[in-house]
Amino acid sequence: MRLYPEKLAAHLKQQCLPVYLVTGDETLLVQECCDQVRAAARAAGCSDREVFEVDNPKTFDWQALLNSAADMSLFGDRKLIELRIPSGKPGAEGGKAIAEYLQRSSGDDVLLVISGKIDRQSQNSKWFKSLDKAGAYVQLWEIKPEELPRWLHQRLAAAGLRVDDDALELLAERVEGNLLAAVQEVEKLKLLAPGDHVSAETVTSAVLDNARFNLFAMADAALKGDAAGGLRMLHGLRGEGTEPSVALWALAREIRGLYLIQVDCDRGQAPQQAMQAHRVWKNRVPLVQAALRRHSQASLGELLQLAAEVDGSIKGYASGKPWDHLDRLLTTLAGSA
Repeated sequence: MRLYPEKLAAHLKQQCLPVYLVTGDETLLVQECCDQVRAAARAAGCSDREVFEVDNPKTFDWQALLNSAADMSLFGDRKLIELRIPSGKPGAEGGKAIAEYLQRSSGDDVLLVISGKIDRQSQNSKWFKSLDKAGAYVQLWEIKPEELPRWLHQRLAAAGLRVDDDALELLAERVEGNLLAAVQEVEKLKLLAPGDHVSAETVTSAVLDNARFNLFAMADAALKGDAAGGLRMLHGLRGEGTEPSVALWALAREIRGLYLIQVDCDRGQAPQQAMQAHRVWKNRVPLVQAALRRHSQASLGELLQLAAEVDGSIKGYASGKPWDHLDRLLTTLAGSA
């Protein structure tokens, strides 16, 4: 049967089935669901744990999984068996082995299958249907940019925090789809929020001393065309001991994104569609639009070349001082084509 992620905890309080499949590409969400299953298995008496890593389904020893099933009747202790399939595709032999395992299983042990996103074809396979019949599966979808504020709101509410809308937007902008970073920020806000209330000011103060925030602010200034502000932040980062390679990463990341969007626009795609395709966050659309108005595909290509020169100076095989090159890169990005 299918279980929705938000229903998993309540389900596990009631029962622990012989098999669970947790599938998806959002590492944090997959990990959290798996941790819930592991805890339930321990509570159900699974004192041992066996892990199988399927890096290559064609060369993996699927007989080892079946042997694990055969061992069930030989020992009194129950165990949790984890079968990790990053590709989401066990292949013909693997699918057959999983189906056979489920057929042999007495139900004493718990099998936890952890996989990447499973496509529709795999969902119609015999092994998936056998698993669906014997246990439950949880599908975890990627959190889209427009869904992140709602997801953050749920996280903050679960932490006992009330949050303003503008604070949500600011937090979503700063974590930019990095769910692990989002969880870390929520934990920080639990300590800093006055009276369990999170305002935009609270979020700002929570990340002001964060070099990651300063990097994004520097890049945002360059996108906006604020060369003076961007340089102040860049020089501040230098004074704080930030490595030039880190500052380069922040700027080059934006330049690469702009270049890819401009390529699509030059091919006839509408700017809004191109930005959506490249996962530009809602709050950052005006910044990206401003930079696209200033730069052509050719000028962005030149910026990428300049970024490569900065990288060369950092690594010692190009002339010049890295921070001087970074000044030039930022001011050129902030300027016109």
